Amino acid sequence: MSKPRVLITRRVPPPALELLRNAGFLVDVFDQDDPPTRAALLERVPGAAALVTMLSERVDAELLAAAGPSLRIVANFAVGFDNIDVPACTARQVHVTNTPGVLTDATADLAWALILSVARRVVEGDRLVRAGLWTGWAPMQLLGLQLTGATLALIGGGRIGTAVGLRSQGFGMRVVYVDDKPSPLLDERLGAQRVPLSDALAAADVLSIHVPLTPQTRHMIGAAEFAAMKPTAILINTARGPVVDEAALVEALRHKRIAAAGFDVYEHEPRLTPGLAELPNVVLLPHLGSAATATRQKMSQMVAQNVIAVLTNQPPPNPVN
Repeated sequence: MSKPRVLITRRVPPPALELLRNAGFLVDVFDQDDPPTRAALLERVPGAAALVTMLSERVDAELLAAAGPSLRIVANFAVGFDNIDVPACTARQVHVTNTPGVLTDATADLAWALILSVARRVVEGDRLVRAGLWTGWAPMQLLGLQLTGATLALIGGGRIGTAVGLRSQGFGMRVVYVDDKPSPLLDERLGAQRVPLSDALAAADVLSIHVPLTPQTRHMIGAAEFAAMKPTAILINTARGPVVDEAALVEALRHKRIAAAGFDVYEHEPRLTPGLAELPNVVLLPHLGSAATATRQKMSQMVAQNVIAVLTNQPPPNPVN
């Protein structure tokens, strides 16, 4: 009897491969760092018992049909799963899993790297020095936002949003947040206020986004929201690119409706909206939120544990459907 085949769409850290092979499965990996083409994925997926995907892979009815009845689980190497048609998987009795919780600290750390970089114009300063254009200290050179005493507004008070908020303690910032539910940690430890979006936009010196991508959050921040913010405010996005209308962002940055922005995710990732890369007042990172060695290894382990559970007729530790 042939071994169940686990198809993995990209190179991943070692724990997954070792765990899956030790469990007796045939591990089939796209041996590359870039996403496979759609055609290559459709050609290779037939007969797979498990499919390990990244956010770049669209798992829809076409892909599920190509996989055939052998497919039992789609294990996403991510917290989010907006790349997967979950109802279509459920209709075919295919489990969908993700890797929640493990990304919280790494993503919160990166959000703060962006906050500090943008607020104190670190990347602009680096470019100036490297280009040999720095002529010495000047009292009006690259003035930025002092975080002490400023207001941090969080769009989303879940795990990552809360972790970002708690990290503001060292800067003595006032914290407000937008969420359907209270965050006890933010409320008790920071005295944070849960406010409507309109109040958060008006108050924010730093607006940091931490919501999943849903029909309700798509373009949640657009031209009207930029118009409601302070012209000195900065916007940080480490959540999902389409939460922000990037065309409106380009206009807001170009015309100084807001001061600056720091992004790790993009609306049409990895393609940038025209005009964004040319702006000096934005810091752009290549989706590094979870890119800490320990975090990615844990994600790899969790993906394997989800697959092993389903293929051995156990409930997966991290079910989505």
